[in-house]
Amino acid sequence: MRACDVVLFDRLVAPDLVAEAPARALRIERDRLSQENVNALLVAHGRRGRRVVRLKGGDPFVFGRGGEEALALVEAGVPFEVIPGVSSLSAVPASAGIPVTHRGLASSVTAFAAHDVEQLDAAALARAPGTLVGFMGLAGLARLAERLIEHGRSAATPVAVVSNGTTPQEQVVVAPLGAVARAAQHLPTPALVVVGEVVSLRETLAALRRSAA
Repeated sequence: MRACDVVLFDRLVAPDLVAEAPARALRIERDRLSQENVNALLVAHGRRGRRVVRLKGGDPFVFGRGGEEALALVEAGVPFEVIPGVSSLSAVPASAGIPVTHRGLASSVTAFAAHDVEQLDAAALARAPGTLVGFMGLAGLARLAERLIEHGRSAATPVAVVSNGTTPQEQVVVAPLGAVARAAQHLPTPALVVVGEVVSLRETLAALRRSAA
């Protein structure tokens, strides 16, 4: 970051991290750009020999479209390096005091993008053992819960919705699957949805868990 010529960053990246770029560096916010525009910018600046940092939140290869951007660079013959990040798949539940796996409760995790609930294989998700972690699931949460219950998940299954996880603005709502949409309706995006018995550990762990503050 401190030696880059260009930094192309996502909206959710901490401003303090973007500020590490040199004053002379070109700063490009990704928010209003299409994925095709992002790919083109990376290729264009890379071909000019500039040191480009593509700054993402979490892990770029977990619902971050990092694979698409890497493939565009490969096709253009532009060399690059991937610095792995910590995915919100594990970091956000952990910040909220929820282990996504726990002996006797969950030995597997199923992650899915929940922005288009009607396209999900809700039957397979309802049957999946262990913990479900839904990305971008807040807007369609009522319908997601409805479909999971329709396909056999108990309406009493514990669910946590974590908004702005790992940030000072973090908010957590815990409720049964059948009631979680109403309970979480006031939360802002971005939010992660965690479904499964591991959510029940949050209250116990929170009793003595020290705040980062």
